[in-house]
Amino acid sequence: MKERPSGMRMKQAAAAVGQCSMIFLYDKFFNDYDKTIAQILLNAEDMEQEEKKENLINTFNALLEMGIIPVVNENDSVSYTEIESEDRLFGDNDMLSAVVAVLCRAKQLVILSDINGLYDADPRLYPNARLISRIEKIDETVYALAGGAGSRRGTGGMKTKLQAAALAAAQGIDTIIANGKAPEAIYEIVKGGRSGTLFVGK
Repeated sequence: MKERPSGMRMKQAAAAVGQCSMIFLYDKFFNDYDKTIAQILLNAEDMEQEEKKENLINTFNALLEMGIIPVVNENDSVSYTEIESEDRLFGDNDMLSAVVAVLCRAKQLVILSDINGLYDADPRLYPNARLISRIEKIDETVYALAGGAGSRRGTGGMKTKLQAAALAAAQGIDTIIANGKAPEAIYEIVKGGRSGTLFVGK
C-alpha cells in the first residue's frame, strides 16, 4: 500500500498483515539473546469485563514468572472501535503501555520518544529549551507544554505520552519519558540513573 487505507476492512486487513511482520521481527531479535517472547493482543472489552481482565493478569504473571517477554498490541484486526473511535481506551501505544504496566503491577514504565523528554518549550523550534528532569504532578500547565502531534509515523505526540504517564503515575508507577534514538538512555534508567523526564508515581 502506498498510503494508509481509509476503509475499515482494509485497515483491519493491514493490521492483520502488519501484526505478523512485527511479531516475526520481535521473535527474531529476542531470539538472538536467547529470550522467548509471547504475543498478547488486547481489546477495550478485555479491560471492561472483570473476568477477562483477571485472565489477562494471570497470563501476564505466568509469562513473567517463566522469564518470557510479552509483546502486547491492540487487536485492530477484530476491534473496529480501537481504529475508529475518537475516545478510545488505548488510543495509541503510549496509553496501551500504561494499561499493561498497571495490569502487571510494574514498578516503572519507560515511554520512548523522538526527543529526550518533556521540555519547557519545543526543542525543535527553540534551541534554548530546557529539559524538565522531574515532575511531581501532571496538570494543565504540564499538558500545555506538550504542544501538538509528534512524529510522522505515530498517531500520538507528547500529549498522549503525558496522558499515559498520568495514568501510570496515578497507580503508583514511576514513569519516564526518554529518547528512543539513544539506547544508552535505557541502560542508564535500568541502572537506576537519571535520563529523560521522571513523572513520580503516587
